[in-house]
This record gives sequence, C-alpha cells and structure tokens, in this order.
Amino acid sequence: MTRPMRRKAVLAPLAASAGALALVLTGCGGGGGSTTATSFTYLINSENTMIPGQITALSENQCKAENTALPLKVETVPQTNLDQKLQLLAGQNSLPVMYAAGNAPDLTKTLDGSGNVVDFEQALTDLDALDDIEPAAISTIKALYGGKFNVLPYQYNIEGIWYNKQIFADAGVEIPQTWDELVTAADTISKTGVTPFSASGEQGWPLTRLVGDYLFRDLGADALQKVADGDAKLTDPEYVEAAAAVADLGAKGYFGQGVGSIDYDTAAQQFLTGKAAMFYMGSWILESMNDETANQIGIDNVGFMPFPAVEGGTGSIDEYPANVGLPTTMNAKLYDDKVGDWLGCIAENYGSAALQDQGTISGFKTNTEVTGVAPLTQEIQTTISESTSSVLWFEALFSTKATTTSQTNAAQLVTGAISPEEFMQLVQADLDN
Repeated sequence: MTRPMRRKAVLAPLAASAGALALVLTGCGGGGGSTTATSFTYLINSENTMIPGQITALSENQCKAENTALPLKVETVPQTNLDQKLQLLAGQNSLPVMYAAGNAPDLTKTLDGSGNVVDFEQALTDLDALDDIEPAAISTIKALYGGKFNVLPYQYNIEGIWYNKQIFADAGVEIPQTWDELVTAADTISKTGVTPFSASGEQGWPLTRLVGDYLFRDLGADALQKVADGDAKLTDPEYVEAAAAVADLGAKGYFGQGVGSIDYDTAAQQFLTGKAAMFYMGSWILESMNDETANQIGIDNVGFMPFPAVEGGTGSIDEYPANVGLPTTMNAKLYDDKVGDWLGCIAENYGSAALQDQGTISGFKTNTEVTGVAPLTQEIQTTISESTSSVLWFEALFSTKATTTSQTNAAQLVTGAISPEEFMQLVQADLDN
C-alpha cells in the first residue's frame, strides 16, 4: 500500500513532574540528556525475540529509508530486570528512543508524568497514521492507561472460548449465545462423558478470567473500573453473583477432575487432544492451534466464540476481553522528525508484515494483502478488525497483592473449598489496603 506524503510534526515533551525517578545509571544509548537521537535505539526484554526481529526485518525492507536516516539498534534486558532498568534510565534522562513500557501500567504512567512517553494519539494524527491502528486496540490501551493512548500494540490478543466442533456436533449443541445456554451446553456435553471445560487451576487466571467476563457482560464494561475507583466493591451482591456463577460450573464438575493441580500446558493439551470440549484462552494460543503436532483434533475442528451474554445484563457480547502483551512506548524527549518517520513506517507496515512473516496478530491494521495465513488466524484477525471496543480482565486494575490473592484462590473457588463470598472478600481486602 502506497500512502501519500505525510505531514511530520515534532511532538513536544510532556511536562516533567516533580520528584521524577532520580536514580543513577551509566547511559544505555538513549541520549544521556541529549534531545536528538543518533540511532533508533530499542530496549526490550530479552525473552521477546519476535518484535525486535520484525522491526529489524522492516528496517531492511519497508523502512529502509528510515533506517538509513536513523539506524536501528536493539538492546535487551531480562524481563525481571526491566522495571528497575527503566527507572534507572529515566532518572539519568537516558531512556532510549523506543522501549518496552514495563510490567505494569503504573510504571508507564509514572514515566508519562516525567515527560518520557509519547502521546501516540497526537503523534499518529499528525502523521496521518492513526487509522493504521485497530480501534479495539486503542480501546484496550486507553482502558489500561487511564484514557491515554501511550503504548504501541505490537502484540494484541483477544480472548474467548475455543470449542471442539465435532464434540459440539456429536452432542447436538449449538454455539451458546447466553450464559444460561453455555451452562446447558456444558451439562449436555458432560453427559456424553467429555469434560466440558479445560482450565488451569494451578495458574488461576484462566478461571478468574471467567469471573471478570461475567461481570462485564452483566454489569457493563466499566464494572471493574468502578471497583478501582471505589464506587463499588467486589463484595457487593451483584459482584459476588459472578463468582458464584463460575463456582457453580466447578460444583457441577464441568472442569473435570483435579482442576486445582492442572497447569497451563496440561489444560491446553486436554483441549488439543479432544479430552475437553471448550477452552477459555487468548489468541496467543493460535501458535499451538496451528501446530499439527500439538493440535491432534485438527485445525478445521477448532471454533472460536465470544464469552456469552448474561441475560438481562448491560454488557455487549461484541466487546472481547483483550490485552496488548508487554507493550512498547517511545521517549517523548527524543521524538523528532526522524523518529516520526520511523513511527509512521511502523504503523503502516507492521501489521501486515507480522501476519505475513510470523503469522502473528498485532493491533496494527493489515494494509497490504497477506497470503498463506492459517484460516483460524485470519478469522481472529478479521474479528479484531471488526471490533471497535474491548474490555480488560478481572485483575487488570488490581494491585499486585490483590492479583496474587485472586489467582491463588481461584481453584478453591471452583472446587468449593471457599465460597464465592469468601473469595471476593479476600480479594477486596487486598484492594482496600
């Protein structure tokens, strides 16, 4: 796709906040206080090779001119050390041009307050490139970052229920549109001797995702924002109802035996070997779905459906739970025309290149024709493209302590070891402290 010449604009740095992270570290190629970058330095966690690999590929092809003007330089740090590294570099005014934004939104918000984060809504508008970003991805980012579009969606995942088409057909089950229909379908499938749902109680979050989704469908997209704002509590009856609905699935045995000791890989294997009819998971599982060795039920036998509506609820079935993985941002203090050229080129080309080269989905639109993509992957890409808004997940706005409490008690919730009221009380207590 050829785009007309874009207007370039220099984005002014955001106002620095008092008490910015005043820590010391020797420079990391970010500029050491300079307002002009000499290279397009990208700092990312060493575990992630996909994104820097794709940016490197762009630098040798679609973004070759931008790379000549401002050469790409990739630097890495272990993810466990990422937050500390970012804080140290910010204190030294040495953050690179582009960097992984940290393991929690709060750090990005702090860096934003000290003028180290680009306002991408403004920058991409100035570059006539805002339309290169999927609206659903922007919705997810704004929900995570206090209404601001300040990270880039190199990774974008939607979540829903993957299902075994053959098991559904054999049981005479249609795709459920409501929660009650989902429970009925699980009951019908259970009577055939197949486990209705595969889930990891050891990780916990695949179960708490269900609680959050029920809340979003029942109370609306702002259900957990109200909890974060102090306008509601998880112990309120309508919130406990969501935990009770998921606990009821466990009480009826729909998660099978030993759910509390099942890890992520085992849960995925149960679905991919036909031992479970449904599997709630994000679109990152597509890699396994498209792996003929791992997926023994066959890719054509896998369907995807949204979390169903709750009858009488105010939420929309079209709002998919979503996340942007470990996001990336840019340094507002080093943003100039050359960096803007890079941003515009990435926005225009990354979505198509990542889908074509790696079969991975991002929050960038696919602006050129992509061939040879697995049908299920293309289906999910189309679903994302047709979505205009999204919701988060149960713990997205929780503190670290509350998140841990939620996930470590999820298995107890579905096995009946604790009641729905007790589960919500435990998590709310951490939110209150």
